[in-house]
Amino acid sequence: MTTLEALQNYWWLLICVLGALLVLMLMVQGGQSMLMCTREEIDRTMMVNSLGRKWELTFTTLVVFGGAFFASFPLFYSTSFGGAYWLWMLILFSFVIQAVSYEFRRKPGNIFGTRTYDCCLLINGCVGCILLGVAVAMMFFGAEFDVAKGNILDGSAPVISTWAPTHGLEAIVSLRCLCLGVAVLFLARTQAALYFLNNIDGDERFAALNRRRVLINGLIFVVFFLGFLALIFFHNGWEYAPDGSITEVYGKYFWNLLDLWWFGICFVLGVLMVLYAIGRSAFDAHWKRGIWWSGLGTVLVVVALLAIAGYNNTPYYPSLLNPEASLTIRNSSSTQFTLTVMTWVSGVVPIVVAYIAYVWYRMDRQPITPAEMEAPGHKY
Repeated sequence: MTTLEALQNYWWLLICVLGALLVLMLMVQGGQSMLMCTREEIDRTMMVNSLGRKWELTFTTLVVFGGAFFASFPLFYSTSFGGAYWLWMLILFSFVIQAVSYEFRRKPGNIFGTRTYDCCLLINGCVGCILLGVAVAMMFFGAEFDVAKGNILDGSAPVISTWAPTHGLEAIVSLRCLCLGVAVLFLARTQAALYFLNNIDGDERFAALNRRRVLINGLIFVVFFLGFLALIFFHNGWEYAPDGSITEVYGKYFWNLLDLWWFGICFVLGVLMVLYAIGRSAFDAHWKRGIWWSGLGTVLVVVALLAIAGYNNTPYYPSLLNPEASLTIRNSSSTQFTLTVMTWVSGVVPIVVAYIAYVWYRMDRQPITPAEMEAPGHKY
């Protein structure tokens, strides 16, 4: 019979993979953030239709990621989603206006104009990426909450988690958390430019535009990502003992990367793949497969980062108000029975992923062209 600890480890790994896929799919938001600075109408139309065929996947991945967290680590779900609600409500609002924008952007009788909905897509592109990055950064730098499980027996106020009065707004103005948020935004913009090079068969002018975008956004991403790595590798982390006590450890996440060397290899390999995709795509006018290198590299890096945030006796959601209330994969998971049943259900995940990959292949089999955008038919 599978032990509870093994099930907890398995589900944290699954959370890491889903989180990595979500970061990859944020390329849709990255592309939206570049719409308003695109001068040519035909370029904007091709970009919107390239993204419009994929935007549901980002939202779906976000929902699946949240649902998996709710089912496997419900205490995190109730603590973060129920406590830092200003942060999560802003994220949700940005994704709601995205859905509305794609639906009504070119709908007959649109009284607000296409430009209005392009502005909404810009908001989702910037706000969604930055705030999701901030939410993940809280898993490394901590959040201002406290947990008292005994309160569930208090009939007058059965509230397990309590937060600082700002309820997540403090993370939005934290420079450390914003460092990762900005890095996620410019990674998404870089990925979007790489995807446009691969998915849109425009003229040389459009290709050159996206190669410049890859270089500029890629360099900005590297700067902020290195800043984030410096903050977590040369910063006090937290470690929990078998008795539940929490202690601070200098460079905890760096030592995690060395102790969990297999994730360290994934991290280094992923970084090299992303850098290779940025460099070659920016300077090789005939190479358009950078999105595949960068996409796989991004998944490897994010899986490694989320892994060192939860494995090796590390609280994945540290509490700044009461370190002993920090959440770990041991004290915040579902019961062994629930995790066992969910593990059997998770067996359908490869089938779903294979179906998505097949549909993606079918949609991208023929690149988008200016002639297609000028012809009659459905367009976003």
